[in-house]
Amino acid sequence: MSETMRAVTIAGGKGAASALRVERVPKPQPRAGELLVRVRAAGVNRPDIVQREGRYPPPPGAPDILGLEAAGEVAAVGADVARWKIGDPVTALLPGGGYAEFATVDGRNALPLPAGLDFVQAAALPETVFTVWSNVFERGALRSGETLLVHGANSGIGVTAIQMAKAAGARVIATARSPAKAAQARSVGADVTVDSTCADWVTEVRSAGGVDVVLDMVGADFFVANVELLKPDGRLVVIATMSGHKVEVDLRVLMIKRLSLTASTLRARGADEKARLARAVEINVWPWLAAGRVRPIIDRTFPLERASEAHEWLEQGSQFGKVVLIVE
Repeated sequence: MSETMRAVTIAGGKGAASALRVERVPKPQPRAGELLVRVRAAGVNRPDIVQREGRYPPPPGAPDILGLEAAGEVAAVGADVARWKIGDPVTALLPGGGYAEFATVDGRNALPLPAGLDFVQAAALPETVFTVWSNVFERGALRSGETLLVHGANSGIGVTAIQMAKAAGARVIATARSPAKAAQARSVGADVTVDSTCADWVTEVRSAGGVDVVLDMVGADFFVANVELLKPDGRLVVIATMSGHKVEVDLRVLMIKRLSLTASTLRARGADEKARLARAVEINVWPWLAAGRVRPIIDRTFPLERASEAHEWLEQGSQFGKVVLIVE
């Protein structure tokens, strides 16, 4: 077996999408507790773009190769791995390395393919499903009968959050940046959709009854509106700051409405915490996938050699759902 593999590298270490290219690099080897996965498909996520630009370095010990989620077959197992054997189909949350023919992952952070899904669909799950479960259901404590406001409804996170909230019995209001995208959000279950480019979008959401939980990827531009729209005892969950990360907070409003503000990232969490999340996701979300109540929405696929085009497409913001690389 070859000791090298094809992987996407970044010419010069950082740059525009055009800096991405496929080269031969050393193939990783699994350490104790790890799997070596023969990657068949890898999800493309906005953090990959930010890392490519040099603004999101991988955590210590993670590979420089992009890619936070992948699906494929187990090619080798390290010592102390009990659950998996060679040939098992898996999908996995990675600290990096998915844009390649092979990737290593802590065996506890891998999951079996949900019933009826192929590798492309499975590769679109870990980053989004782990993020939504952790933030909407654990940190945001969304409950059946409550209302979730999702910003960026056309993104991979957005379409996943809509479906998972509906599966849990919640009502969903979704914002998107055009009437066409709003219509797409309705197609995956949103009860109310709002074009956030309209000047009166806040009024529309307020007239729909307000919200208990906000999942926000916008940041500064929407912060005041989010606080205004939350009902008493509401929870604002921030997972990205695409419009900026600095805001002014009137703490009196939070106190009067008894609001909770929470924020997190996923990649920097340790393997033990990701293993805990993997167990929670398999117990709670995998049954929704098996029953068809949640399904991965694939916008486009690109071969590994066209990773630069995948990044350019994602940067345009025109996608609905996930962009996935196929590794032949």
